[in-house]
Amino acid sequence: MSDYNTATIDEFRANEGRVGGHFEGWTLLLLHHTGAKSGVERVSPLAYQPIDGRSMAIFASKGGASHNPGWYHNIMANAETTVEVEGNSVEVKAREAFGEERERIWTRQKAARPVFATYEQKTDRVIPVVVLEPR
Repeated sequence: MSDYNTATIDEFRANEGRVGGHFEGWTLLLLHHTGAKSGVERVSPLAYQPIDGRSMAIFASKGGASHNPGWYHNIMANAETTVEVEGNSVEVKAREAFGEERERIWTRQKAARPVFATYEQKTDRVIPVVVLEPR
């Protein structure tokens, strides 16, 4: 894990989910995921969008890279996991959003955080939207 992610995770945990700097004011969560091949447990800080008061959406943007982030492959292989959000640990099940649902969530995310539109412009792939539903 990068020093940047480690520092973000430490700040997140020390401040009940709030961080400063580049992510100040963002809704962030910590996604726990297990390596699809390695079996290694990992934690990734990610922006999320609340949905329907219970579920959350996360975005496999990887800054507009040409390939999906590792956490996306891990969560698709091991959908039942845990997130840390607003100082709480929540058990969730992940599923990818498609069609109208994906477009609705993705459009809202780009409006709320225009940097996501920039990520979309940098890549030819469709950036996956993953819905995390409490279990």
